[in-house]
Amino acid sequence: MNDYVLLFSGIACAAFGGELFVRGTVGIASVLRIAPSIIAVTVAAFATSSPELSVAINSGLAGKSQLSLGDALGSNIVNISLVLGVTLLISGIPVSPAVLRRDAPVAILVPFLTAIFLIDNMIDRLEGVFMFLCFGAWMATTIKQALKEREPSNGQVKVAGKLLPWIQGGAGLFLLVAAGRLIVLSTTGIARDFGIDDFIIGATLVAFGTSVPELASTVLAKIKGHDEIGVGTVLGSNIFNSLFIVAVAAIIRPIRVPFTEVMPALFFGVLSLLIALPRRSTGMVRRRQGVLLVIMYSVYVMSLFFASR
Repeated sequence: MNDYVLLFSGIACAAFGGELFVRGTVGIASVLRIAPSIIAVTVAAFATSSPELSVAINSGLAGKSQLSLGDALGSNIVNISLVLGVTLLISGIPVSPAVLRRDAPVAILVPFLTAIFLIDNMIDRLEGVFMFLCFGAWMATTIKQALKEREPSNGQVKVAGKLLPWIQGGAGLFLLVAAGRLIVLSTTGIARDFGIDDFIIGATLVAFGTSVPELASTVLAKIKGHDEIGVGTVLGSNIFNSLFIVAVAAIIRPIRVPFTEVMPALFFGVLSLLIALPRRSTGMVRRRQGVLLVIMYSVYVMSLFFASR
């Protein structure tokens, strides 16, 4: 099929899938009587990270776990600098105190943990297990908070009303994942037609394609006024990528990669998170921060291009 047809099909899937996914996420939160931000940072984040999980399992079984590490770190940069940056160009985003206390510190500290493990140019199975346990501790804390803040039931939601949000969320997720796959295939083919280097394709277009679910759901959540879903999905996806996805890859097969190769991705990943932090006084991430994030992503892509020449 023509690459341009695939590209437009992927964009259409992203648009319809994002709409269904946001609607389903809000509905699921209502059915479970918990805050939408909790659903976003757990269920939605895990679901939108499914492409990275697939890469982790397949690359680990093929003895190429370093591919999973690169995909996870690259996707994290795309999530914050491009996905959140583009969303902020629409308008500023308020961030709840709970997210700042629970999720932001974990997202910032994990790259430093990864750097420490990679000093010897390897993340072994034991270190992978440690990262998995850290992920479990964060998840347990999140679920405990969700149960603590759960609203009382009024018993008025019918069975059909309870099932519909799950159907919408599942259908939306399917379309989002399909969109990511279609965009990766189409843009890769188009880029090769123009003679673009494979490394650049993988580090930019493939990382962007696997982040399409986050981009579509975050932008549409912003447009529909559900800011907590967008921010929660982005932060949660980064934590999933950094702790769960990398841990799975390392447990299957130890990740061996030169520390110097990983440093740029770790540096840009931490820098993007620091730029995206809201002011303590207002709890707002402002539009000007979005501009900085998009500029930083452009610098990151250009640095990859020049480094590969």
